[in-house]
Amino acid sequence: MVFHGSLKQAAFAIAAVLSIGVVNAQSDDPTKVGFVYVGPVSDHGWTYRHDLGRQAIEAQFGDKVETTYVESVPEGADAERVIRNLASSGHDLIFTTSFGFMNPTVKVAKDFPDVKFEHATGFKREDNVSTYAARFYEGRSVIGTMAGMMTKTNTIGYIASFPIPEVVRGINAFTIAMRKVNPDATVKVVWVNTWYDPGKEADAAKVLIDQGADIITQHTDSPAPLQVAQERGVFAFGQASDMSAFAPESQLTSIVDDWNSYYVERTAAAIDGTWASTDTWGGIDTGMVAFPEYGVNVPDDVRAAAEVIREGIIDKSIHPFQGPLKDQAGEEILAEGEIYDDGVLLGMNFYVEGVQGDLPK
Repeated sequence: MVFHGSLKQAAFAIAAVLSIGVVNAQSDDPTKVGFVYVGPVSDHGWTYRHDLGRQAIEAQFGDKVETTYVESVPEGADAERVIRNLASSGHDLIFTTSFGFMNPTVKVAKDFPDVKFEHATGFKREDNVSTYAARFYEGRSVIGTMAGMMTKTNTIGYIASFPIPEVVRGINAFTIAMRKVNPDATVKVVWVNTWYDPGKEADAAKVLIDQGADIITQHTDSPAPLQVAQERGVFAFGQASDMSAFAPESQLTSIVDDWNSYYVERTAAAIDGTWASTDTWGGIDTGMVAFPEYGVNVPDDVRAAAEVIREGIIDKSIHPFQGPLKDQAGEEILAEGEIYDDGVLLGMNFYVEGVQGDLPK
């Protein structure tokens, strides 16, 4: 019996060692980080910049992480399937990078409470769901100033994706800044109802130029509008990344979405156990909204004016939505000195004075 007991104790000891070995092996496993993209990584815009953030994670953490991505995922039922597949295949942290992924992300997150989710540009959070976005409208204020100073026809063309607050907010910020330096200038908007479709984006640019626009801006993801602008001899602004390689004579500047630091920071938190559900809305001052070098055809006075706006936004002396401000019908909606708070900005569903056409519902 004593001998039997010793064998039993030895068996327990061996099991304990093996158990420790399993735990150590698990702790050495890389943190799996997944990304869900609405467009292709080759779009040279929104998705391209998110994928640079994924690559920054790999560069920072090396073999401590394993990253994967699924590109060109439609904003619908297929998004839930993709997100669920990532969650069920051992991913520890999942970034879903488009507004239309919001509800599928939250739905899947409830079924996988131990997986951490990060959703870009949405507003629904859970204990295991964070949200993050950039204050792109601050960048629109800078380029709106430039457009107002450089237009000769006083008509600016704006290619818009979907009529969600993020896009409407950008149109309005651009228009407000433009009209502060040029009250006669107006903005014509073409809605293409897609984030990425080079053909539709190019066609929209052609229509706007045919209607008198001599500057094109966009809230879509391909460089097609800039290429059309270059072909037609007008100016344009890049979207999400520096697109000057596609239109070196036409790009005045670009609003660059820089997610690198955020992705590295949130992955670090997931690795060291400090991750918590948060809401992040970073602007020019955080580096999330950035600009490349101004284009070769930007005059010195326009460069200087753009820098005044950029620096003023950073030091808080300038706010893109500061009154007096009128709506599209010419009615005052913000008194002198008043500023819209984030609640109004996040739900913006109206045009300001200077925007032509109706806002789709």
